Amino acid sequence: MSAQTDTLPPPLPAPPAQHDEASAPRIVPVRRTGQWAAAVVVLLLVAGALSSVIRNDAFQWDVVGDYLTTASVLRGLGLTLWLTALVMVLGFALGTLLAVLRLSGNRVLQAVSWGYIWLFRSTPILVQLLFWFNIGALYPQVLGVSTVNILGPVAVAVIGLTLHEAAYAAEVVRGGILSVERGQLEAAQSLGLGPWRRLRRIVLPQAMRSIVPPAGNMLIGTLKGTSIVSIIAVQDLLYSVQLVYHRTYEVIPLLLVATLWYIAVTSLLSIGQYYVERHYARGTADAR
Repeated sequence: MSAQTDTLPPPLPAPPAQHDEASAPRIVPVRRTGQWAAAVVVLLLVAGALSSVIRNDAFQWDVVGDYLTTASVLRGLGLTLWLTALVMVLGFALGTLLAVLRLSGNRVLQAVSWGYIWLFRSTPILVQLLFWFNIGALYPQVLGVSTVNILGPVAVAVIGLTLHEAAYAAEVVRGGILSVERGQLEAAQSLGLGPWRRLRRIVLPQAMRSIVPPAGNMLIGTLKGTSIVSIIAVQDLLYSVQLVYHRTYEVIPLLLVATLWYIAVTSLLSIGQYYVERHYARGTADAR
């Protein structure tokens, strides 16, 4: 009997207990009453504000529609766009050079780059524009040519905005270059690539992912910042509408014309920035 007992197989495990679906715990979503209430209140406030703006006759929306696409306003808009594009191209070209000098091993070049960035970031752009506008008081002639004939209002605007923009662009580019892994530079150097080729073919393409977002913000800021050139009588968008309302005394609707154009252009630039960022973020976790 004992031998037979030792050879018996072990007992089978008991089958799992069958739970009734009715007895299973229910998953109850969290009630976010406070969030929904806050959302409703915000929507009501936004709707009330929009209704107040649209239905308020003091805004003179009919006058806004009349002047929105007039020739003078469109010419001012064209000059604003041209000035923004030129300043961004020249500013980032000079800023890239300053960033490379700042990262070089030469102490003199580092000091020059740092001093430039320090000076132009420390001075308000309005002061810089007024200084360049009155440069003839310091240098009446350059190479035998009168500075009054060389530096008109548009040239002063380009020079002042470019020099100011380059100081900020240099820091943006420098931050992008520093974001590239050191191993990438060592690998490129081991292949025998020269410094400028390493910068152009290896460093900058990878740094663009870090450069594009702040550069896009700078582009939008420059577009809006060009309105300051109206102080030196450059006929940009803001100055064009000012000429009109000084004649017609319709200040609010003309300012709305400029506002609507700024909103439209900045919205298009924001959309373009999104796609450029997504292009350079391909293959990374930030791509979406």
